[in-house]
Amino acid sequence: MKSLGPLLRLARAAVPLHLVRTSVPLRPAGVGAFHARFKYTQHQGVKGIKNRKSYFEAQMQAGQQGDADEAEEERTNGIQADMRFLDDRAYDEVAGGAMRISRDIASAQQVLILQPYVKWSAKRKDMPSDVRPEDQLAEASALIHSLPNWQVAKALKVPLESLERKTLFGSGKMLELKALIADLRQEKHLTCLFVSKGTLSFAQKRFLEAEFRLPVIDRYSVVIQILRLHATTAEARLQVAMAELPYIWSQAKDASVTQTRRQGYALTDMQKEILRTRERKLRAELDRVRRQRQLLRQKRKQQNYPIVAVVGYTNAGKTSLIKALTVEDALQPRNQLFATLDVTAHGGQLPCNLQVIYMDTVGFMSDLPTGLFECFVATLEDAMLADVIVHVQDLSHPCHVAQRTHVESTLRSLAFNVSGGDPATSQLPPIINVYNKCDLVSQSASDVDAEAAAHHISARAQTGLEPLLADIEEQILAATGRRKLQMRVPSGGPEMAWLYKNAAVVDTVADEAYPNRLMMHVVISQRTLDQFKRQFL
Repeated sequence: MKSLGPLLRLARAAVPLHLVRTSVPLRPAGVGAFHARFKYTQHQGVKGIKNRKSYFEAQMQAGQQGDADEAEEERTNGIQADMRFLDDRAYDEVAGGAMRISRDIASAQQVLILQPYVKWSAKRKDMPSDVRPEDQLAEASALIHSLPNWQVAKALKVPLESLERKTLFGSGKMLELKALIADLRQEKHLTCLFVSKGTLSFAQKRFLEAEFRLPVIDRYSVVIQILRLHATTAEARLQVAMAELPYIWSQAKDASVTQTRRQGYALTDMQKEILRTRERKLRAELDRVRRQRQLLRQKRKQQNYPIVAVVGYTNAGKTSLIKALTVEDALQPRNQLFATLDVTAHGGQLPCNLQVIYMDTVGFMSDLPTGLFECFVATLEDAMLADVIVHVQDLSHPCHVAQRTHVESTLRSLAFNVSGGDPATSQLPPIINVYNKCDLVSQSASDVDAEAAAHHISARAQTGLEPLLADIEEQILAATGRRKLQMRVPSGGPEMAWLYKNAAVVDTVADEAYPNRLMMHVVISQRTLDQFKRQFL
């Protein structure tokens, strides 16, 4: 039988790797637990929506139970059994050889970070001109610190003439780096080299590993390791597993182009079949997830709930903002990159008492292929098909303008893919720009970046939320065709009960001219208003 680990042998030829292990458990601890969480947290509909009408609450509970029953049916139809294919030792060896990472992140790592950048800005096509190498290096360090037991031994930026050359660094710089690595091996037991570039080609990694005698990883590999760490639900695990495959196939293609098959570095036919089989199963499971989420969207639409998608760069404060708007104690924001992987629904209330659903989404990051985030399209569809998008931006970050540009371009790309490539239906919903973390910047800096259409808030200090809620309300009413009306109805009559059930009641006041009637201020859609007229007028 042919060996299943040619790519792995390349890494081991460089140095005994701590990052790649072959003793991967077939069934990690907690697998049964995450299936239980999948059942009770992902398909129960909307949590946290409160209403003073008991009948309405009963309807909501019935709807939630129906969603939970459907989740149980999905699970009993084979999800639990089918998910076992994710724990495949043969695949883990192939993935570990390509990405230089493993599922075991308990061992400590000492990492040297190299942030390459093109010296002449005119040639820097991969990054906006206002992004400095220092900012890129800080983000690379934050990626490493997001992994437990991973430490930055040293971080430095390296000027280059081009990011595409096979050797990446010039001969003089290679000698400097070799001397630095030799010192770090003795001082800090250096175990890994992180080149902070979106993806390194197979030839680049092979050359650097042979020269430095260290495993070499790029941004894609590090982000995948972080996503693996935070993927606790079945949906998240499926989507992270799918995000790994394009990278592995790309590395295999590069290996074939460099004609290294006879040297034992390209994938064998058996390994290719392992990847194809895994990809086929993943696509089938993700199609099932997509259909399930479509069903939940239809249920929310039938219940006439407006949807507000909260998007933004990773660690911009999306979850913190949702917690501030919904006052949902169960939400626990974390100061981590890619802390949220699942699109989750949270009920909130606008100033007009209209109930809305806030959708928390996975954060974006620059210098990564868009294809990585496209693997999350099964859940990101909820954001693309929302009534309003709230784009949260970290005003305290020195690159917040570039981050905003990156998120907007990624949203357009995802909307185009969700629409099936149809420009007529790929238009994004209205976007509300929100500058978060204003309490961390000076007033003068905040004024410089002020925009007429942007809201300056602090989700942590809960400042600036009232104008934001008013804007969300205005956009929701316009997007969903709702309007505010004043209606005179009999006090305690069926009309009053019907409006409480089917519309958002802002307030009620006694009618001075007619003591037996009330003036009700409501928010109501035209369709609901027509139903009211047919029934009572």
